[in-house]
Amino acid sequence: MELGLTCPRFLWPGGDAAIAERFAAVACGADQAGLRSLWVMDHLFQIPNFGAVEDPMLEAYGALSYAAALTSRVTLGALVTGVCQREPGLLVKQVSTLDALSGGRAVLGIGAGWYEAEARGLGLPFPPVAERFERLEETLRIARLMASDADGPYEGRHYHLERTLNAPQANPPILIGGSGETKTLRLVAQYADASNLLYGADVRHKLGVLRAHCERLGRPYEEIEKTLHMRIADGQSMRESVERCADLAAQGIDHVIVAVPDPADGAWQAYLAELAERIAPITPAGR
Repeated sequence: MELGLTCPRFLWPGGDAAIAERFAAVACGADQAGLRSLWVMDHLFQIPNFGAVEDPMLEAYGALSYAAALTSRVTLGALVTGVCQREPGLLVKQVSTLDALSGGRAVLGIGAGWYEAEARGLGLPFPPVAERFERLEETLRIARLMASDADGPYEGRHYHLERTLNAPQANPPILIGGSGETKTLRLVAQYADASNLLYGADVRHKLGVLRAHCERLGRPYEEIEKTLHMRIADGQSMRESVERCADLAAQGIDHVIVAVPDPADGAWQAYLAELAERIAPITPAGR
């Protein structure tokens, strides 16, 4: 089992002036601790679960590019980009640039999106949910085209690209966030390399649905990495964290992505390094 880290908050002692130094400590700490992955949310306003809407929030791909320059091993991605925040061609170009500058360590994390207040606040499109899923599927098709040797046009219902050229070319793994059984997990089975669930989901049931979609589509279920995002509370013991991870592995999770109270704190870096080492021998169910 593998361990990743998400940095969902940028509210640190020292205010905005301290963000660069503290986030650098997070990125370097994740790399040095031997973690598999480092993630930031692709939000422009802070979300309610992690703070006040007015709290500082970095643009995801600027932050990830900064992290790429400071690290050498950890994979880097957004958890996750709402599909209507960026035009598909631009999004693929941003992730391809991150992949080139990081030496092949980028992940394209994407989902249908949900934060309407953020979109309305900054004047971004936020169509009804059915259209967002249509756009998500078209974006996934465009991403696959731009990762291929073909550079012809794409004509869809919502997007029209005259030339799907992408140089330097990259083919980063695609992670889809969400657990909707009819649409999201079907898109995972059809297009994605990884699926991300939120803590609290009925993991066994959701993965059973994903497996059924894979069987219908003729896709090997084992090809898809199963990830899950959860928090580690301040004061949670190492034993408790290992047990939680082991339980998730028994349900079929391959890769746990954790949020901690202050990932820039040296004590948390040491904690995560030990946790990564302890859960590494655990084999998830289905592997």
